[in-house]
Amino acid sequence: MRWGTSSRRRVWTGLACGVFAGLIVFSAPASLQATVFYTQKEALALAFPEADRVEKETHILTSEEVESIQKSARSRLSSRLVTLYTAWRGGERVGFAHIDVHTVRTKPEGFLVVLDGQGHVEQVVVLAFYEPQDYLPPQRWYDLFMGRSLDDKLRLGRDVDAITGATLSARAATEGVRRMLAYHRVLLNP
Repeated sequence: MRWGTSSRRRVWTGLACGVFAGLIVFSAPASLQATVFYTQKEALALAFPEADRVEKETHILTSEEVESIQKSARSRLSSRLVTLYTAWRGGERVGFAHIDVHTVRTKPEGFLVVLDGQGHVEQVVVLAFYEPQDYLPPQRWYDLFMGRSLDDKLRLGRDVDAITGATLSARAATEGVRRMLAYHRVLLNP
């Protein structure tokens, strides 16, 4: 069989289209891909490197606890079931943590909020972010929560800097931090 010019052109056109389609698929921007930064185990180890044990406790909130937490956090709870972690070194409590999972725009974000033994924010670590990466605030923004307590108002655009292009992420994170501080006040305050 003899290959004519039009046959070669179809083969090359087909190859070019296949290569182009492959480039589109494999060069999709990272902002369109979900990112998991830490597993739960890795995050807790990062949060409490000095702890000799971390205890997990699941609370089923009463109506009174829900009302008190929502009022303190100025945020609605999506569930009456809450899992909190307490870190110990010997017989001393060294901190508390909660993995807050919420929807930013249409997809979930999960982050770990770590409090010291007195109930002040020690760390906020993003564990997973499924929205485009352009909507993810930088870690230095999350670090602005360090040392804060529930006594701080923590209002986006006032006490907490707003972020252009990541307003929904910033709002969701601020509410998540306030919820953890409220959990500490209502459920964990020694």
